[in-house]
Amino acid sequence: MAANREAPDILSPEFMADPYAAYRVMRDDFPLLHHEPTQSYLVSRYEDVERAFKDPAFTTDNYDWQLEPVHGRTILQMSGREHSVRRALVAPAFRGVPLQETFQPVIDRNARELIDGFRDVGRADLVADFATRFPVNVIVDMLGLDRGDYDRFHRWYTAIIGFLGNLSQDPEVAAAGLRTQQEFAAYMLPIIQERRANPGDDLLSTLCTAEIDGTAMSDEDIKAFCSLLLAAGGETTDKAISSVMHNLLRHPEQLAAVRADRSLIERAFAETLRYTPPVHMIMRQPAEDVEIGGGKVPAGATVTCLIGAAGRDERRYANPDTFDIFRDDLKTTTAFSAAADHLAFALGRHFCVGALLAKAEVEAGIGQLLDALPDAAIEAGHTPREQGVFTRGLDALPVTFTPVA
Repeated sequence: MAANREAPDILSPEFMADPYAAYRVMRDDFPLLHHEPTQSYLVSRYEDVERAFKDPAFTTDNYDWQLEPVHGRTILQMSGREHSVRRALVAPAFRGVPLQETFQPVIDRNARELIDGFRDVGRADLVADFATRFPVNVIVDMLGLDRGDYDRFHRWYTAIIGFLGNLSQDPEVAAAGLRTQQEFAAYMLPIIQERRANPGDDLLSTLCTAEIDGTAMSDEDIKAFCSLLLAAGGETTDKAISSVMHNLLRHPEQLAAVRADRSLIERAFAETLRYTPPVHMIMRQPAEDVEIGGGKVPAGATVTCLIGAAGRDERRYANPDTFDIFRDDLKTTTAFSAAADHLAFALGRHFCVGALLAKAEVEAGIGQLLDALPDAAIEAGHTPREQGVFTRGLDALPVTFTPVA
């Protein structure tokens, strides 16, 4: 630990402005740092974050206080057979034939409808006009819910994400999140009961009728999963799409390569997950005393895994502060599976069940944006800024373009 450097504070204005500079100091001099305001231990090096996601000693018991107040009890809090059965009940809908045949058309349609709102205008804010709406609308449609409730779901989504990222414990943000939990339950539970009686071909009906070895999901299980899907599925894709576009617009040669070969969107997404991940922090709770980052963390403490720091670790990646979709130390073939060598979707048994859904949404969204905005450029005089600590993304991404005839 360097005596001449001060430990960064993840709640400081300086960190908010540029966490990557702070992450470098933490990786070099404070690989294990106790952060008093959040009462958690911060780990920032790739090998330590990777271990916290894979080692069974690090549990998800922290979600009891972190997620349950706003979602109810979710699959993320479960372990053993309870977790494996619930995961097996929900996972098939997010991969393979169901994803391609049932939900890909929903994804494509939602991207097209949002882009129709600005494709003839010559200007758009890709955050407000597209990215923040797209994944939430897709989830509403996948669940077979009323499209007239898009705005309501967007409000709930915003409140849930605010609650989860409320590291400074703002009481108004906390109250809005708790209020959303009650409103969401009042909305969803009657629909779940109706869908059990009259199932259709939507995701909610699939969840209501799925059964493995005599085990089915309860109404509360389904409601909590839908709430989690709205938050986790929305936030990753929301911020990822605008970040992918921003990263490409700032690197014209790579943008030109992606325009010429759309299969490279997958690479651009994977590199964005490493370089500017939507989720910067995921927490774990060790069940026993553990040695990590050159120090000891006591059983029951909160470990904050700094994904944003691990993705820039020069011990793992060459030239980590450079955005490069062609880098050879990030495998695209495994980037959306539990064998990923980036950490944005976590790893191990709690690897994000919706990773392939996020990939499908990003590929469809970016592909359609490139078609509709052939000469897109960041609006003159505007410098997009990242904001957020727990999750992080652009405040706005205004672009100008020549409408396609």
